[in-house]
Amino acid sequence: MGLQVTLVSAEEEVWTGEASLVVAKTTEGEIGFMQGHEPVLAILADAGQVRITEPSGTKVIADARDGFVSMEGKTLTIVAGHAALVS
Repeated sequence: MGLQVTLVSAEEEVWTGEASLVVAKTTEGEIGFMQGHEPVLAILADAGQVRITEPSGTKVIADARDGFVSMEGKTLTIVAGHAALVS
């Protein structure tokens, strides 16, 4: 079982599922998350993307800004003021 990911905006749940890799743009730069990553709480950049790679290799890209990303155990939660799927 991979990383359990939830991406939500202020209006709706944008994407939820399992991922092998997630890369998010934070105020400190890009950070990648895989299963086993240490706990993290980081602020999303004012403009940027979240790139999700599903276990099958399919890539999901979303614009996400004005929020935070939290990694705890096998769960990655991304909460954004604005988030929308690009592909």
